[in-house]
Amino acid sequence: MRSFGFGAAMLAALAFAAPGSAGANENEARHEEKPRHFNWSFAGAFGRYDQAQLRRGFKVYKEVCSSCHSIKYLAFRNLGEPGGPVFSQEEVAAIAAGYKIKDGPNANGDYFERPGRASDRFPPPFANEQAARAALGGAYPPDMSVLAKARGHSSGFPGFLLDPLPGFTYQEGGVDYIASLLQGYRDAPADVKLPDGQYYNIYMSGRRIGMIPPLVDGSVTYDDKAPQTVEQYAQDVAAFLMWSAEPHLDKRKSVGLGVLSFLIVFAAMLYFVKRRIWSQVEH
Repeated sequence: MRSFGFGAAMLAALAFAAPGSAGANENEARHEEKPRHFNWSFAGAFGRYDQAQLRRGFKVYKEVCSSCHSIKYLAFRNLGEPGGPVFSQEEVAAIAAGYKIKDGPNANGDYFERPGRASDRFPPPFANEQAARAALGGAYPPDMSVLAKARGHSSGFPGFLLDPLPGFTYQEGGVDYIASLLQGYRDAPADVKLPDGQYYNIYMSGRRIGMIPPLVDGSVTYDDKAPQTVEQYAQDVAAFLMWSAEPHLDKRKSVGLGVLSFLIVFAAMLYFVKRRIWSQVEH
């Protein structure tokens, strides 16, 4: 039976927090910790996605969080595109075939289910919003397609020119938050009372979240030598969600670096041409 857990972490976006409880420690309990900073392979101007990490992250998503959350903007074929997990065509076809896609109407005007194809998008885990709320105690789990960008940073003009450079504005706030939240479950302090169905999470707003901890050591089996720990699971699935939100990041960075290189060379050529021309003119 797949874990119902990853929905717990992402339902944070729905403010799945309980009303405050009385006590001297109440004010402290209301303030969440700042997310940890992780060392992401895709950070910075020269960063690129780690293909092995994306494959592991997809496995965590599929086995854990897909029971609650959709990634409706992602098609199965995207899993085989350059810059992502790069599954083979056969692997993509097998993954797609494992899902049931509602299609139709047929010649009789009826809707039917069929195995997924590479061109299909990932189907939602619930038929509609009402079904989701009924299954999750009234909460509606957010789609995870662009969740990693929800806490992105914008410096505006001209500050954004410095964003890609090491040591300047940090762009991985959203993916840091996801990875931190998944590891943020703690035992509640003795003087903090949690209502039934609530759990204590130091990175959650109000430090209260409404579902069970999503990840447990050893709950997902990796095919490579990566550690099968909560910390590794959290970072892997967060990286996969970053790729889901920005699947063309590698290509965008390559194009950007090429354009910047051209502009630098062009500026240098203009400078030397100017000097050569005006050096012959008497002032």
